[in-house]
Amino acid sequence: MTSLARLTDALAVKAALDEFLQLGRTLFLERYGYGKSRDYMVRHLSTGDLCDSKAIVGAAFGHQYPSEGPMKPEEFSGGEATVVPTLRRLGFDVVRIGEDWTDAEVNATVEDYFDMLRSEARQDPYNKSEHNTALRSILSSRTKSSVELKHQNISAVLNDLGMPYISGYKPRGNSQLLLRKAVQEYVLRESGAVQGIVDALEDVKLPGQKTYSAVLVDPPPIETFTASDTTQPRTRLPRKIDFASRDEVNRKLGRAGEQWVLGYEQQRLVDSDQADLYAKIDWVSDRLGDGAGFDILSFDAVDRPRYIEVKTTNGAQRSSFIVSRNELEFSRDVGDLFYLYRVFAFRQQPRLFVLQGDISRKLHLEALDYRASFRKLAS
Repeated sequence: MTSLARLTDALAVKAALDEFLQLGRTLFLERYGYGKSRDYMVRHLSTGDLCDSKAIVGAAFGHQYPSEGPMKPEEFSGGEATVVPTLRRLGFDVVRIGEDWTDAEVNATVEDYFDMLRSEARQDPYNKSEHNTALRSILSSRTKSSVELKHQNISAVLNDLGMPYISGYKPRGNSQLLLRKAVQEYVLRESGAVQGIVDALEDVKLPGQKTYSAVLVDPPPIETFTASDTTQPRTRLPRKIDFASRDEVNRKLGRAGEQWVLGYEQQRLVDSDQADLYAKIDWVSDRLGDGAGFDILSFDAVDRPRYIEVKTTNGAQRSSFIVSRNELEFSRDVGDLFYLYRVFAFRQQPRLFVLQGDISRKLHLEALDYRASFRKLAS
C-alpha cells in the first residue's frame, strides 16, 4: 500500500480542493473512484467548503506525483488514524461530519426533533420530510441527509439516557458534544413537557392487532460505537425524570404485554399442532408475582418447558430496557429453556423478537445500581 507519509506538499492538497470545487462533489468523486466520506471532511482554506477527506488525499497524491498518478481508494485506509493526521500535518482543518454545526442550528434541530416526538407520542400524523425541508430553510446550507443524520444522533443521545426516541430515526452514535449537551439541557429545561411526552408514549392502549401473524422479527444486532468524550463531566438527570426505568416500573404496560404474549403463545401452540399444551400455559407473574425470574411458563413439548420473560415497550425495536439480576441469573441457570420476548411498538402494531438462552451473551448489559451492605464474601 502507498504510504501517506509521502504526501508532503500542501499545495498539492490545495490543488485537489480547488479541483473538487470546480468539478463539484459528484463529478470529483466519480473521476477518482471514491465514495462519500462517512466520518471526516476537510475544509477549503479560502471558501470554507467541506470536501471528502479521503478522496482529497488520493487526488492530492497525484498532484504531487504526476508520474505515479492519484492513489486509488483500495491503496490506503481512511479515517482518524491515517487521513486525518496527514491533512492536519499539512495545515488543513479536518472536521468530523456533523460537528461544524452552530449552537443555533443544533438547538433548532433539537426543538424540531422533540416537536416530532411529541406528535408521535400523541399519535398525531406528521411528515418527516416536511419537517426536514422546513428545518433546512432556517439552517446554513444543510443537506437533507445531514439533517437526517442529526436526528439519528439525537435518537442515540436519548437512547443513552434511557428515553424513548422517534422510531423512524434509528440511533446513530458519534454525535457532536454540542448536540449531546443541547439534548440534555432541553430535557432538564423542559422536564414537564418531556414528562408528558414519555407519559403519552407509555399510555397503555390495547393494540389493534387481533392476530399474531407476521409479528415475529429478527432481533437487532449489537452495534459497537465510539465512546463519548470521557474528559467531559457526565450529565446526570434528576431521579424524578429518570426515564431509564419507566417501562420497568410501569406494571400496567408490562402486564398488558404479558397478556398479549399469552395469546401469542396459545396461537403458537395451536399452529404447531400442540393444542394439548394450550391448557398448561401458566401466567406465573400474575399468579405468584415477580421474583421467579420469568413471567410465563409455556412449552415446546410436554417434557420441554419454555420459560418466558416479557419486556414490553410502546417504543422502537432498539429501545433499551431493564433486566434484573434475578432474571439474568435465571437465564444462566436454565440455559436454552429461557426466552426473553421483547415486545415493541405495542400500542400501534405489536412486533416481537426473541432472545434464547443466557441473555448476557445476547445483550450489552450495563450496571445501573448496587446493593450495599456491611458483609462481603470471603476471598
